[in-house]
Amino acid sequence: MRPARFLALSLAIAAPVGALTATAAIAAQPITVGAKVPGGFTATDTGGKPRNFASISGKNGVVLVFFRSASWCPYCQKQLKDIRDLQPELAKRGYTLAAISYDSVDALNKFNTKVPVNYTLLSDTGSKQIDAFGLRDPRYPKDSPAYGVPLATILVIGKNGVIKQKLSTDDYKVRADNAAILASVDKG
Repeated sequence: MRPARFLALSLAIAAPVGALTATAAIAAQPITVGAKVPGGFTATDTGGKPRNFASISGKNGVVLVFFRSASWCPYCQKQLKDIRDLQPELAKRGYTLAAISYDSVDALNKFNTKVPVNYTLLSDTGSKQIDAFGLRDPRYPKDSPAYGVPLATILVIGKNGVIKQKLSTDDYKVRADNAAILASVDKG
């Protein structure tokens, strides 16, 4: 093989590998206050409809709750029940409420049948958005049923897509209460 052709082939192979490495490095970094919502945000609501950031945001923004699972995590189930009470106060402030997990649409609908919620539940099958936000819990190997769950995180996001506040914990048993969430909205 000629040196010029070898160099061109090497560059053609190296470029995608380098891009994958850069993407993986970015995804591994948890999103921070002041950052923008990752481009191409899409998740599926309980009606099976794809939703983007603009479609879940209120006049002033959205409170986006990343939770582990509505089907098997009792701490998440309690949180999802508790935050129902936030919706009227968030609406007064111009915010909507949405919650996202790696659960399937079917799993979210089963939960919503048992415990009706007054906010948007989003399915992120494959954890694409969880990874884009850098929130995948690293404790679980690929063969674990919990592989792909996010760290319990609540983001207050402005209408412009900028993260205004972040409430996050490594301890999945500990969740911010409604008063802390409203204080974060008011502070943001």
